[in-house]
Amino acid sequence: MGLWTRVKRSMRALFGGIVEATEDPELILQQTIRDMRDRIPDLNNSVAQVMATEKLLAKNKDRLETQVVDLDSKIKASVKMGRDDIATAYIGQLQQAQVDLQRTVHQHEHSQLASKQALKARDNYMLQMQRRTAEAMQLINQSKQAKLQEQLAQTMASFQIGDDASTFDEMRDKIDRRAAAAEARMQLGSTSVDNQMQEIEKEAMDMQLQDKLLAYKREMGLLPEGSESATPQALPAQGETTPQS
Repeated sequence: MGLWTRVKRSMRALFGGIVEATEDPELILQQTIRDMRDRIPDLNNSVAQVMATEKLLAKNKDRLETQVVDLDSKIKASVKMGRDDIATAYIGQLQQAQVDLQRTVHQHEHSQLASKQALKARDNYMLQMQRRTAEAMQLINQSKQAKLQEQLAQTMASFQIGDDASTFDEMRDKIDRRAAAAEARMQLGSTSVDNQMQEIEKEAMDMQLQDKLLAYKREMGLLPEGSESATPQALPAQGETTPQS
């Protein structure tokens, strides 16, 4: 293999890959549809010209047929009047008109066939364009779906669960520390000065009850002499009995 052949092959491969990478299937298909639709006016104009030629030949055929009939009548009238010279002139015109008529008839027949073929080609093109358009739209939708799947795949590939997991762990530790601090403040609040004052007030009330109990005992003579100045003792606990003297 020659060096120049290898270079051309390498250049084709290089630029072919670049072109293929830059081609957008959706844009190319949309442009193809537009191109097919843009050809319709030119196609209709071509068909119209063929049909116009057919109609023109049809008019010429009718005119020549009328001319042939008219010349035939004039020839007969000239012969009847004995004017052979005029009849001869009309015969020459008639022969030329008949030649023109025969040629026009053939042309008209060909133009009729051409019109039918042109209309058929136009209809086939319209059907093909409709099929191509439907196929292109389906391919465009598939291309869009493929793009979405590619974007989703790229997103999933760039998504690292480890990074977010560390964030969750950090936030969890922060919330746990905040909850522990709040619980500690609640415990400190339960042992505050207000709670201590409530305990002192409860103890003072108990002492008052003890004093009243001693007063009842003195009044009833249940206390021995010399016990009036004694310090009030705490009430016995529930279930305990007072020792007998």
